[in-house]
Amino acid sequence: MTETNLVHKLTSTEYLQKNLVAFKRHLKGQWWQLTQPQTLDPIFIVGCSRSGTTVTFETLSQSSEVRSLGYETPQLWHSLYGPKHNQWHSEAARAEDAKPAHRDAYFKFFYQRLGAGQVLDKTCINILRLEYLYQLFPNAKFVFIYRNGRDNISSLMDGWRNDKQFCLTQFLGDNPEQVAIENGEFKQWHFFLPPQWRSYNHASLAEVCSFQWLKANTMALKAKQSIPSKQWIEFRYEDFIAQPVEIMEQVCQQLGLPFEANIKLHCANLSSRPTSLVSGKPEPDKWKKRNYQAILSIEDNIAPLMQKLGYQ
Repeated sequence: MTETNLVHKLTSTEYLQKNLVAFKRHLKGQWWQLTQPQTLDPIFIVGCSRSGTTVTFETLSQSSEVRSLGYETPQLWHSLYGPKHNQWHSEAARAEDAKPAHRDAYFKFFYQRLGAGQVLDKTCINILRLEYLYQLFPNAKFVFIYRNGRDNISSLMDGWRNDKQFCLTQFLGDNPEQVAIENGEFKQWHFFLPPQWRSYNHASLAEVCSFQWLKANTMALKAKQSIPSKQWIEFRYEDFIAQPVEIMEQVCQQLGLPFEANIKLHCANLSSRPTSLVSGKPEPDKWKKRNYQAILSIEDNIAPLMQKLGYQ
């Protein structure tokens, strides 16, 4: 780089703005370390990817009582504990993996970016980390969304085909082992990396996505047993889409949040816009139009958990 180009870069508005933001965050981080301000434990929105967590997050973000970044933070969680700490076992974390320093780092990270206030957090890998999160934040509240397995798995399959959006290489780098899912069409994992993922490196896409759905919801139901019921809120995606105002009013009540006018308005307008980045507006049994034969091939595997969740 020539001297002229270097001077231009160092004096550019973009460069100066980026460094100003970094400096302000540094100062806020120093202030946080000095004062250790008390704050409420977070509200975590959790569920299998493509189950309705994003639309729930966007809805609850309308509350004036919470603070949110508006995006997921897998890099933060990986820096605290992730595949590079556990020999690529998975993106899961157990209660025994939680350290006090992780809690401090979390609060400092969000204070630097949002200031004081209760954090609303939605990051898809947290469905694999519920016992870890509860250990770190014993007063946290968990909003668990689940969805009909056939539609959820079909939407996962559509998302896998949208390679750039959900591929894990953007967060984890290349997978350390050979992946040849769907006869080699997919060479990296997408969405999240569950325990036992290596057993599916050469499976069909339908088998992989059904495995992800089963693992996510099974781990959530297991964690539910150790989290106090007053801190656990759950609902079905289909019910939320059918009755968004009624469902979200109940959720806000359970969270101790006022059901404000802007939340109600957001719910009322859900039907007028797509809730999916992948395949548009929700509709019953969309899987029949998009991945019919593939879903039929894994129906027997998902049937027991479907029944446990209350689906036919």
